[in-house]
Order: sequence, then C-alpha cells, then structure tokens
Amino acid sequence: MKALLDIIGSFIALVVLFPVLFITALLILIAEQKTPFFPQERIGKNKRPFTIYKFRTMLGGKITPIGLVLRRTGIDELPQLINILCGQMSFIGPRPLTASDISRLGWDTPFYSKRWSLRPGIVGLAQLAPVCHKKMSWFYDRYYCENQSLLLDFRILVAALFVPFVGKQKVKNWIHGK
Repeated sequence: MKALLDIIGSFIALVVLFPVLFITALLILIAEQKTPFFPQERIGKNKRPFTIYKFRTMLGGKITPIGLVLRRTGIDELPQLINILCGQMSFIGPRPLTASDISRLGWDTPFYSKRWSLRPGIVGLAQLAPVCHKKMSWFYDRYYCENQSLLLDFRILVAALFVPFVGKQKVKNWIHGK
C-alpha cells in the first residue's frame, strides 16, 4: 500500500511542482553554468546501490548562494521524486547513505540490518531531530523501522512540508518544543 501511495504521490508532486523544478534548474544552469542536477550513488533497500538525484548546491567545495536557499528550504531534495517514482525511495524513511558514510558511521554490521530492510526516504525522523549525531540518527531510524505506520508517515510528512516555508531549524524546534 505504501509503495503505491509513494508512486502516485510522486507522480502528482512532479506534475504540480514542475514549474518550481524547471525554474530552479534554469536558475542553477544560468548562475553556475553547470548541470543543475547532482547525481550520487547511495545505498538503498537491502543495501542495493542506486543513483540519487538532487539539485546542485555546491561548486568547488563551497555552497553557492542559490544552494544556500535550496538547502534551507529543502528544494534541493525535490529531484528525488524521480527516485520515488522509480521505486528506489519512499517519501518517508531513513535517509539513503553513501557507502563511505555507512563505513564512517560503523553501520555496516548485522546489528544495523533493520535499517536496510526499508526503502530509504526523502525525509525521516532523524532529519527532524534537533541534533545530528550518529547515535541519535540510529535511535530515530530504528524507532521508525520498528513503528512505521501510515499515521507516523503522515506526521513526519506534515512536519516536513513546513520546511520550505519556515526552514528546517524552525520545524525541528517546533517538533521538540523549543
């Protein structure tokens, strides 16, 4: 059921958000003279690699002015709707990591296998946590894996939908009562 909702939702979102996607891509292309998309290999469900798509936000190791706005609003993540449409990702779930991130975090042991049993998401509980730390991320990812439901997905999605309007930090503060 969730996979079907993800595919239908991503198709509708791509149609509705096409003007935003097009204008953003055009702005990046004009301002940076580079392809507006940043592909990167990530690890998905059952530890299968796939290519994730994001809007380019960095040049020469530095965040661009457009990239700063895209990151603060979460618009840089919108091309991942294509990954959802292709069945590689979900709207909600643990974020897909790079192979080097998995090694760096030490999450390549069987202890963390539960995390790899789900399709990764554009947003997860860990991204809405007030602190970015590997233990906190694992706590929220594990909580999600063990308690996933359409209601929990809906709550996470509603919180995430406010990000483009008020920014990631304000949403995190609201969720955690700050």
